[in-house]
Amino acid sequence: MTQQASPPWTQRGTAYRNIALLTTSMATVSSNQAVVVSAAALAAISLAPDPALATLPMTATIVGLALSALPATRIIHGLGRRKGLMLGAAVGIAAGVVAFYSIILGSFWLFCASLFFVGTSAAFVQQYRFAIADSVSGDLRARAISLVLVGGVAAGIIGPQTALFGKDLFAGAPFAGSFLGIVGLSAIGFVVLSFTRLAPPRHPKPGDAPGRSTRELLRSPTVFVPIATAMISYALMTFVMVAAPLAMVTVWGHSPAEATGAIQAHIVAMYLPSLITGWVISRIGAPATIAIGLVLIAGCAFVNLNGVSVLHFSVALVMLGVGWNFGFIGSTTMLTGAYAPEEAERAQALNEPLVFGAMAVASIGSGVLLHTIGWQSINVLAFPIVLVGLALLGWCVMNGRRAPA
Repeated sequence: MTQQASPPWTQRGTAYRNIALLTTSMATVSSNQAVVVSAAALAAISLAPDPALATLPMTATIVGLALSALPATRIIHGLGRRKGLMLGAAVGIAAGVVAFYSIILGSFWLFCASLFFVGTSAAFVQQYRFAIADSVSGDLRARAISLVLVGGVAAGIIGPQTALFGKDLFAGAPFAGSFLGIVGLSAIGFVVLSFTRLAPPRHPKPGDAPGRSTRELLRSPTVFVPIATAMISYALMTFVMVAAPLAMVTVWGHSPAEATGAIQAHIVAMYLPSLITGWVISRIGAPATIAIGLVLIAGCAFVNLNGVSVLHFSVALVMLGVGWNFGFIGSTTMLTGAYAPEEAERAQALNEPLVFGAMAVASIGSGVLLHTIGWQSINVLAFPIVLVGLALLGWCVMNGRRAPA
């Protein structure tokens, strides 16, 4: 009896090559969102019919990400991972071109529409973690997910610098060059993705077991719990992150430069721990890693409730970033170990809209709640939500359903 050879994409050389390529593409294509964060509201001030609408383009990006999460998953599993991810980068190229011309033409609503599709491209970027998780052997999965997300550190530098460099490239059209930069960043990602050799999506053949239905997957604690903890990690991170710079400047009187510095520290803290998160998961398991992440998010709220200095905000936002990293990567790893290959599309199509829908609701509601219930109350809300996540993890472990790290 001969031993079945492992698929070629799981071979160590190919696996590490795919990790390097996806990390590079993550650093470029996900920089588009950093360009939007850095320049969208500033560009919109001169375009919007009412200054109160200046944040609408950023909201359009978030809504585009949330609404495109499910279609992106379906497209990737229909076309294949490499072609699907390349399509996502191509959408970014087209969106960047339209954003550029919308500023040249002075069209605010066209600008909003173009940033919706920047969000659509971002929905494909979020699939990188599943693409690599399903294309490596189980013992490498946690490290592979972590290493791909390290690209976010570079994106946090490349995006703002692109926005700054392009600000005055075109006279009379501030920031048009910034959004033209999205075209170049997406094009680099498109080319890099063409060299990947990722696992093909698994589609049941006639006579094969179809795997569990979506309803059956949702009833499984090892599927439901990591989806819930990913939602909690992403929603709380977004909730506090969006409100923090507003609170620093408009409530507590800190300068915009101080708020920007605190947010930059937060972005680095979101992605830099990815260098060790996979190792942590392999040592203590995904559920324990998620629990540490949730406790760090609660710690962020505790620091915010005990001071409003720049140092308090900075320390809290760093804790928030590390907490998100552990919670989100741990949840992704736990989920990818809980479904069979033929169930991947259903599990991922279940996860993505819920996680990024929660993120969108948190982002939109954060500013509103800051002005209605205040900064302290926003942080108090984090504690019961974290407790729900910890309770769910405890329930999953008590039921003996811990997913493999």
